[in-house]
Amino acid sequence: MNPVTRSEDETDPLDPYVHLGEQAAESALRPGKLAEFGGQPRVSDQLGLVLDAARHRGAVPEHVLLSGPPGLGKTTLAMIIAAELSAPLRISSGPAIQHAGDLAAILSGLTEGEVFFLDEIHRMSRPAEEMLYLAMEDFRVDVVVGKGPGATAIPLEIPPFTLVGATTRAGLLPGPLRDRFGFTAQLDYYDAPALERIIVRSAGLLGIELGPAAAKEIASRSRGTPRIANRLLRRVRDYAQVRSDGRLTHEVAQAALELYEVDPLGLDRLDRAVLDALCRRFGGGPVGITTLAMAVAEETETVEEVAEPFLVRQGFLARTPRGRVATPRAWEHLGLTRPQQAPDLFSGND
Repeated sequence: MNPVTRSEDETDPLDPYVHLGEQAAESALRPGKLAEFGGQPRVSDQLGLVLDAARHRGAVPEHVLLSGPPGLGKTTLAMIIAAELSAPLRISSGPAIQHAGDLAAILSGLTEGEVFFLDEIHRMSRPAEEMLYLAMEDFRVDVVVGKGPGATAIPLEIPPFTLVGATTRAGLLPGPLRDRFGFTAQLDYYDAPALERIIVRSAGLLGIELGPAAAKEIASRSRGTPRIANRLLRRVRDYAQVRSDGRLTHEVAQAALELYEVDPLGLDRLDRAVLDALCRRFGGGPVGITTLAMAVAEETETVEEVAEPFLVRQGFLARTPRGRVATPRAWEHLGLTRPQQAPDLFSGND
């Protein structure tokens, strides 16, 4: 049935999220329990032990630090921790806390046992960070009243809580902050079978008729990231609904992903533009990141933080002391002939 023709009180049991927006649909796909969080068995087992032990003691779990690239499930894990503890969840982010007073206002409003999720914790301001040290260890903050010699620090007790910090750049966290977390988890990229299971689960929640070959095709192009896998699934669904009969077959998945410029190895338009510029314009390199970014008309940070990590991880690009260099795999992927001098460019890789 076409959703446009439905009356307001009609519902389709096979498409429970048809009226949800894109963000709401993505949130609905998040697993709600630790047992449903697939693809990270090591982290799930370790975190489950921490939570079970705290429940047995009747205590608030220790603070948790989650690190890893974007899209691997750090926010989802924070929500799962709160759900497993049957505790309320407070969410904020490092960039939103620029003053110690901002943090004090949040912490003073927490209830006992509440889970406080602080995303991008490495971007928090230094004064707020120093206040957080005391709050994590002693469940207390010192509120400074007045200025200059007459300023007075008033200790404010806060109820025991669990801080769940998330970061994509763990190396930027100061040692004193990292040491105050009782459990640290590094999330890894997902393998293809784990992504296939996630895609099949998401398709079931979205009421999508998905073939096994289509799930495998989408998983292979998802860059090891569940967020990308779910996004590609929704785009393939759109293609199937508009240009096919609604079923997600292998052929439909291939056609849809080709339309959205996601190639069989997961490279998108930006990735291919970087490799093309590196090989065609600069002979494979070495070339500086700023020059490379200008060649593809993107910001340096975009190339360095969005495209480059995946290209390096997949062996298409190498970072050397002299600049970025295209690997033999990059030339092969673009269907180009590698120059004879290219092997010499890899001397001194870092």
